[in-house]
Amino acid sequence: MNTWIILNADLRIAMLASAWGAGSLNVITAEQVAIAACVIVPIGIAVATLADRMHLLELGDDTASALGVRTGGTRLTLIVLGVCLTAAVTAMAGPIAFISLAAPQIARRLTGSASVTLTASASVGALLLVCSDVLAQRLFAPTQIPVGIVTVCLGGLYLVWLLIQEARKR
Repeated sequence: MNTWIILNADLRIAMLASAWGAGSLNVITAEQVAIAACVIVPIGIAVATLADRMHLLELGDDTASALGVRTGGTRLTLIVLGVCLTAAVTAMAGPIAFISLAAPQIARRLTGSASVTLTASASVGALLLVCSDVLAQRLFAPTQIPVGIVTVCLGGLYLVWLLIQEARKR
């Protein structure tokens, strides 16, 4: 369906949609950032207010319930908020692959802990995205490539490295 829409659209719109599909920060305007911020900031505040309950859920449902957390409602709320945050940033920049898969694993290795905090994971994800965007802008300068292409390449290399590390442990 996406391909059909792109083939039948105006050339300029088709090019923008194609760049969005690869995950691109090149065509984002200040107006889009402002609109996304109006959605992201309130949802981020809601997630921050639920952070203590999120950590209690890591202890298991029985322990969290004993400590006064409504596990079902809290889990559902966190899932809905996570989907809303993901939808907001994906609508703006397109699907940028591998950031959400690699960032928590890298953050866990950097912090040396068994679990990953939301702040560490988000910070590493932001750093990965900025570094990938700089590479996307400078790699084939003056032509800018979509950042999603860089993250797919880096994510693939990271996945291969992880597989090799796991194979060496066995």
